[in-house]
Amino acid sequence: MSERNNPVFVALDTPDLSEALRLADLLVPHIGGFKVGLEFLTANGPGGLRRFVELGRPVFADVKFHDIPNTVAGASRALASQNIAYFNVHALGGAAMMCAAREAIADIDHRPKLLAVTILTSLVGADLVEVGMQGNAREQVIRLARLAQSCGLDGVVCSPEEIEAVREACGSGFLIVTPGVRPEGSALADQRRVKTPKEALRAGADILVVGRPITTAPDPAEAARTLCA
Repeated sequence: MSERNNPVFVALDTPDLSEALRLADLLVPHIGGFKVGLEFLTANGPGGLRRFVELGRPVFADVKFHDIPNTVAGASRALASQNIAYFNVHALGGAAMMCAAREAIADIDHRPKLLAVTILTSLVGADLVEVGMQGNAREQVIRLARLAQSCGLDGVVCSPEEIEAVREACGSGFLIVTPGVRPEGSALADQRRVKTPKEALRAGADILVVGRPITTAPDPAEAARTLCA
């Protein structure tokens, strides 16, 4: 479970700082943390990120760094200095890149947890074939999770469908952060490998990232309360 024993991190994937902060004010009492992604960070930069850190909840910076090791190391160190709780890199960047990110943040006070993105929740088997990857999504996720663990990362981001397999492969101390969580009856939108919050927790997830089912609800605070309950 995440801080405050609430595993729900709300995804505020909007470039509009005012709207993001409006939602955050409504949701702070009901959720475990915030996830801010590329839309928000590209529009608002470190200053916008600090506004969320100041709210007093853990912040997951969903940046998915994927570049040469030296570049990712520099970017990781800069980001990790912002008092965030979690950030991520792409496992497909390879072992040298993941190790460089881990080493770059090793001596930072209160360093954030470093996660590896495995296979995006919008992708299924046919998509992997298109980009030349062999095997199904589950096989790829397990392979990448083991690689990330061998590089000393703290955990992975994977779809709900792979939670149990990753837990079995990597053990109880390895963090599993799960997007693609949808309350029963919610629209899937662009997510394709999904489960309900209860199913994801029972499978062994540590943090559930939930966006539109909360942020686009008529009453976001009530949606958050209901989902957490």
